[in-house]
Amino acid sequence: MIRVARAYVGDSGAAEEVVQETWLAVVKGLKKFKHRSSFKTWLFSILTNQAKKRAAYRSKELRIEGGSVENEDATGELFDASGEWRYMPPTWGSTPETELLAKEAAGHIYDAIASLPVKQRIVITLRDLEGWTSEEACELMGITKTNQRVLLHLARGKVQQKLDWYFTERRKAPAHPGSEGSNP
Repeated sequence: MIRVARAYVGDSGAAEEVVQETWLAVVKGLKKFKHRSSFKTWLFSILTNQAKKRAAYRSKELRIEGGSVENEDATGELFDASGEWRYMPPTWGSTPETELLAKEAAGHIYDAIASLPVKQRIVITLRDLEGWTSEEACELMGITKTNQRVLLHLARGKVQQKLDWYFTERRKAPAHPGSEGSNP
């Protein structure tokens, strides 16, 4: 729930508050639950409404300037028409160095996701981080399968582009301060 809320509000502290507000609203509204949808969908509908209210409040408070996104479709040929990987990225192995790099890369992945436009951030969070199905994400977000697929495709491509840049720049950096050459 925190990851979904964070997709709307942008930071962990506000996301935790949104989750708390959601549970309070669930407890207060439980008698009104009509079973027209699954409990999960009902719960996440309350969560997204709480998060949207918080995000709207924060946007008025913070006055963040938006910029245009370069390379709107920067995915190249990484994904097929259904949004699945054309090929799986190689595994990194399991050494202390690769585990540290994996942790560092995970931070960059979360940063890349946090920088996405809101709808892309939400759909990639639901589908790739939370494991929701396309149908569940569409129902929660109130969008068509086609729209969800396009948003997911764009989001994955932008995250991949930022990771490609990160790993390219990391290889260019010296292995140790003062050493020459590049990392393999």
